[in-house]
Amino acid sequence: MTMAKTMPSLPLTLILGLWFAALSWPAHAHHVLGRPSYGLNEDSNTPPSIQLETQAGVYFLNYMAFPAFPRPEEPGRIHLYVSRIDNGEPVQNKVTFKVRENSWFSSAVEVLGVQDPDDNVFRQGFLFHDTGDYIVTAQFEADGQAYSVDFPLRIGEPWPLGPVTLAIGAAVIGLVGLSLLQRKRLLRAKIRAARQDAGR
Repeated sequence: MTMAKTMPSLPLTLILGLWFAALSWPAHAHHVLGRPSYGLNEDSNTPPSIQLETQAGVYFLNYMAFPAFPRPEEPGRIHLYVSRIDNGEPVQNKVTFKVRENSWFSSAVEVLGVQDPDDNVFRQGFLFHDTGDYIVTAQFEADGQAYSVDFPLRIGEPWPLGPVTLAIGAAVIGLVGLSLLQRKRLLRAKIRAARQDAGR
């Protein structure tokens, strides 16, 4: 007796073939590890040091600074995405990037550059010589109106003490200094009084 060979039916073979093809098909995701794909390129393999989203008029702005910890004398970059809130249409005009120190004692402003959109993202490189807190200003025109938006940028390790702590420390030092001065005055007054009593 010969046994008949069983062959899989055509629909089952077709289904298995399509399933394996789907597994091997390349996937295109817009977000990678929670970061938009427009924030990734050949030299941005680290998360941004800061990512902010804000609104200016009818426009939505997404700001990112790379690398994760910008340091003095090391190049970094800013990625800015600007789009309309109502329809998501990206802005195609130029964006001017300016920077200034985040300090009461400095008002100097430098132009980092003027950028055209690159795949709907404005990319601006930077290199700072000094550690500190800076303000990056993005300026652009759209629909006949000028916009100017400020973003923070930290270069180097943050100062371990905040402004409130510094203010409290300065007040304590001032009080201790006044107390020491008062003690010296009282001691001098006692010495004078003792000398005057001894001279009588």
